[in-house]
Amino acid sequence: MTNVPSNEASMGPRPIDSTQYPLDIDAVITRHSARLGWRAEVPAVRRALDLIGQPGSRRQIPTPAAIVDIDALVSNIQRMQGRVDTVGVALWPHAKTHKNAAIAEIQLASGAARICVAKVGEAEALAAVAPLPLLVTSPITSLGAIERIVELAVTIDDLFVVVDHLRQVDALAAQAVRSGVRLGMIIDLDVGLGRTGATNRADALAIAVRIARSPSLELVGVQGYGGHWQHVHGAETRRGKVVEGMARLTGAVEAIVGSFADVVIRTGGGTGTVAADLELGVLNALQAGSYVFMDGQYLDALAGDDDGQFVCALTIATTVVSANQHTFVTVDAGLKSMATDATAPIPVGLPGSTFMFFGDEHGMIATPPDGTMPRLGDRLELITPHCDPTVDRYDVLHVVSGDTLIGVIPVDGRGRSQ
Repeated sequence: MTNVPSNEASMGPRPIDSTQYPLDIDAVITRHSARLGWRAEVPAVRRALDLIGQPGSRRQIPTPAAIVDIDALVSNIQRMQGRVDTVGVALWPHAKTHKNAAIAEIQLASGAARICVAKVGEAEALAAVAPLPLLVTSPITSLGAIERIVELAVTIDDLFVVVDHLRQVDALAAQAVRSGVRLGMIIDLDVGLGRTGATNRADALAIAVRIARSPSLELVGVQGYGGHWQHVHGAETRRGKVVEGMARLTGAVEAIVGSFADVVIRTGGGTGTVAADLELGVLNALQAGSYVFMDGQYLDALAGDDDGQFVCALTIATTVVSANQHTFVTVDAGLKSMATDATAPIPVGLPGSTFMFFGDEHGMIATPPDGTMPRLGDRLELITPHCDPTVDRYDVLHVVSGDTLIGVIPVDGRGRSQ
């Protein structure tokens, strides 16, 4: 059994099997709404399911709730796919953002070549739904995680893993031999973030040699991710950072390719650096993730440049639960409702208003003196500060079109960070 597809050297969009990845978006949402399992027994979810298809149901979903606007989502997916298709670069969208198989299927149906996940747990969660082509972008070290990823490789034929140390290579090779699989390996290279990755050409080449000597492994590419560049303000400033990082990646790539000419995959990148990555041409498989939803961090940093030309597809619905004060109202979305590592959420449709966290369960929305004060019971929506960890707060995503709820889909990878 092999986990290295024979056509992976072709980095352009792959032909789509429409029977496996339907182009009918409504059918995808309906099918995944039908597999909620235990989630469907939660009273608030059961209430939402009863609302599907009813006009105005968007404003009746129990709050706080994660709302995905399907029209904005599909627009973002198509826009990003069009950008990379124009220059013949593959899109490997990162599912750490949305964490569910439904959106991954839509991305693949739109031309994406592979889905990235951050952890083994996310890979297991998505693979349990469908045999998606996957890359686990974090190095795997613990024995338990190595056993699990090799076990997963037995069940799906298209799985790549990342390594940045010889000990990881040896452990994966030994486990792969015992299980009778052949793993596709991507060497993680540090491009300045310092979080993971081989830090110099010599170490990268040594890892490549060790992989090549193992009959249970196959070296297929390299990875260089500059997460610290993604929210840098200004396209030219971000480009300068990418140039520095890609120079480091190129040096390691040249050392490896000099010995292994068939190593063709160079993957990395993110939503904030797509323009620079496409211009520089070092990467041929982009791992952008947040573009599907966008959030306050990206909207602020990317502003009006090319990388910011995506619409907000994810909001948190909230209800005004107290309106007794003269300068603010209290809503039912607090610290538990969204990630708080970035700026405050942005109230939608209330110009000049501000949000402040008001405890675990509540938030405060203040409006300017000449603004419209929300009333008790009003339904509001908030643009999230940081979409990836916000989604991890929720068991389900409520998918809407206009003012109508069209489906409730599971967040398959919620909490799967092991």
